[in-house]
Amino acid sequence: MYLITVFGNLLIILAVSSDSHLHTPMYFFLSNLSFVDICFTSTTVPKMLVNIQTQSKVITYEGCITQMYFFILFAGLDVNLLTVMAYDRFVAICHPLHYTVIMHPELCGQLVLVSWIIIISLFYLTSLGVYLSSSATHNARSSATASVLYTVVTPMLNPFIYSLRNKDIKGALKRFLGMAGRKITE
Repeated sequence: MYLITVFGNLLIILAVSSDSHLHTPMYFFLSNLSFVDICFTSTTVPKMLVNIQTQSKVITYEGCITQMYFFILFAGLDVNLLTVMAYDRFVAICHPLHYTVIMHPELCGQLVLVSWIIIISLFYLTSLGVYLSSSATHNARSSATASVLYTVVTPMLNPFIYSLRNKDIKGALKRFLGMAGRKITE
């Protein structure tokens, strides 16, 4: 599942960056979401896989704090980017004639920058406070199941949800994979 997540999201990034037809706000945000999904899953899954392989659940305090920092950072960034993507689609649907004027490249860059500034500050501080003050009566099994679903399944499904039903991304992927195939045979 981890490899599918990384490769699926990486393919979206490569398809968007290699096809000039996809250099639009919607695909700019989609490629940023794909990058964040790769980072989000990579904060916890590799350590989890090592723990499963070694049958050890040990993590240092520094490692735990670092992992929590990046987990919360990328989780919040994921939520903010989904909000920005919703705003982009709102403008495209409700104001189609003004879309290119409203969603210019500077605004898109600013929206992504604001998304980064907002887990670092708001989400990180509140989530860290809740995490550090949680009681010992938490059900560890249900928390672990929810964590796996949130950190592995959702980022794995995003490439399928946002790309396989999109003819532009499918076309770009076919062209990209065709180019890669030609370079390998040459």
